[in-house]
Amino acid sequence: MADKTFLNWPFFEPRHRAISEALEGWADSNLHAIDHSDTDAACRDLVAKLGAAGFLQHSAVDPATGGNLDVRTLCLIRETLARHDGLADFAFAMQGLGTGAISLFGTDAQKREWLDQTRVGKAISAFALTEPQSGSDVANSTMTATLDGDDFILNGEKTWISNGGIADVYTVFARTGEAPGAKGLSAFVVPADLPGFEVVERLETIAPHPLATLRFTDCRIPASALIGARGDGFKIAMSVLDVFRSTVAAAALGFARRALDEALDRVTQREVQGAPLFDLQMVQGHIADMALDVDAAALLVYRAAWTKDSGALRITREAAMAKLFATDQAQKVIDKAVQLHGGDGVKSGETVERLYREIRALRIYEGASDVQRVVIARQALGNR
Repeated sequence: MADKTFLNWPFFEPRHRAISEALEGWADSNLHAIDHSDTDAACRDLVAKLGAAGFLQHSAVDPATGGNLDVRTLCLIRETLARHDGLADFAFAMQGLGTGAISLFGTDAQKREWLDQTRVGKAISAFALTEPQSGSDVANSTMTATLDGDDFILNGEKTWISNGGIADVYTVFARTGEAPGAKGLSAFVVPADLPGFEVVERLETIAPHPLATLRFTDCRIPASALIGARGDGFKIAMSVLDVFRSTVAAAALGFARRALDEALDRVTQREVQGAPLFDLQMVQGHIADMALDVDAAALLVYRAAWTKDSGALRITREAAMAKLFATDQAQKVIDKAVQLHGGDGVKSGETVERLYREIRALRIYEGASDVQRVVIARQALGNR
């Protein structure tokens, strides 16, 4: 059982502790036998189960009552799910990220049409921002949305799109040309069943997830599909990432907590020359470093989430720090856990081996580690 004393930190309210306890019980009963050999089917099943259990209600705003996303809740859910199973975390996270623009900037009609479905697990969402030539450099996007009467016509490609191929609705960013660079982008709600939309390639990674390259060829969407105002796409994308970047850090924290738990089990049960492995001073040093990294990451994650929930318009600095530190340190914590497991640590199917594959992508997507360093440095300079 992972350490839960952090829930007594002043970042949290009783409702957060209640959600954490409820999700922990649900995860213990539902996340012990996920079939990772068919990630499409597994993700569809997980979305349906998370929706039926009510946890997806937290992934988007309620169209009936409005309000804001509670980032601390998002982070707690992602941390807990990641600690149990990376694919479960992925399934939850994409429901929030995929509809984040609708939650924050969508019209009432867009919210009623899509959030009522994604919040109960009846529709799967995706966030289509990355292009073959533009990952972190969003301003270099070339996909176009050309106004034609009462419609926009989409042309271009998106790649490395999570839930690509299984999503029912995509938030797509395309160039509408109001200005060069980042200021000429707009955001759109795009259902997956439109003519001119196709999945051209499914992408395989070291930790399998539904990923794809998408192509839009004269794909016609109504002007009502526009999210926010024309030219606001970059602002919308960054606002969404501002919220969900902290949750990536939370997922990394969940992976790190599980690795620490697995390492503690290993070093207390495994004997070397008649004594527990934990009796070795060097092993104690590794465990101490792991525990320190976990707590430090948690402080940064929930500092960022609490700051946003307390009314901050942007948490660019806090979210970048949380993501950079939590993902990089989780990689180190998991590597130590693999080392402490010896040969078993690299055996296919072992928990720490799975964690080793799962963590690597988190240091890349939603802003690679080196990009976060640039963001933090610029924020530090701007605060002088």
